[in-house]
Amino acid sequence: MTGSDSLDGFLDKWRERWPEWPLVDRFVAPELHRRTLAWFALLQEFDDMLNTAGDPLPANAKLGWWGEELRSWAGQRSRHPLGRVLEPMPAPWARLAEALPDLAEARDTAADPAQARRSLQRFADAVAAVEAALFDAPLQPKAGEAVLTQMLAQRVQDLGAAAVPGGAGGERQWQQSLLARWPARVAGPRPRRLYAVLARGRLQARLRGGDYQPSPAGLLWRSWWAARG
Repeated sequence: MTGSDSLDGFLDKWRERWPEWPLVDRFVAPELHRRTLAWFALLQEFDDMLNTAGDPLPANAKLGWWGEELRSWAGQRSRHPLGRVLEPMPAPWARLAEALPDLAEARDTAADPAQARRSLQRFADAVAAVEAALFDAPLQPKAGEAVLTQMLAQRVQDLGAAAVPGGAGGERQWQQSLLARWPARVAGPRPRRLYAVLARGRLQARLRGGDYQPSPAGLLWRSWWAARG
């Protein structure tokens, strides 16, 4: 196994994309730190498979492999380093595996905003169900919507205008509509709420036309507020 394929390699890749996380992870219980990082690193892998801009065949092969991998976690037979952190938790891994093919189908530009949301709703709901189990939290009715909106925002950040559904106007209008549906404090367990603070801040910065450079004091305040639930 190479360094990039090790557990630390996957965690470091996520940390590199989200350097703001150390400012907010103080609100996550210490015993959940590694599990939280592993989970978000896994979701980043899935985002990359969804938002690939080149030949989709390698990403599709990875999705197929991950479907088998997630189904094996019920028997604690993980082959992936992230699985060795996550599989001990009794979560609905098979449900997540069943939703993975939706990522391949959702790559095509949606006909309209409603279709864009429908195409990823099952996957987002599966993510929300896993998160409730991972972080020992009740599954809130709108938790899947919070995951879905964050995924769509990440998609337009990765792909730009190519991720804008038909009828949504331009890239800016689509991002504004996503922000309008994105409350400052989302439904879901505490790690999701903190992650959403960072992702929402990035979307706001993009709409302002600049990089996301939050002040530590401001980010701590928003994170504390989100952590309260």
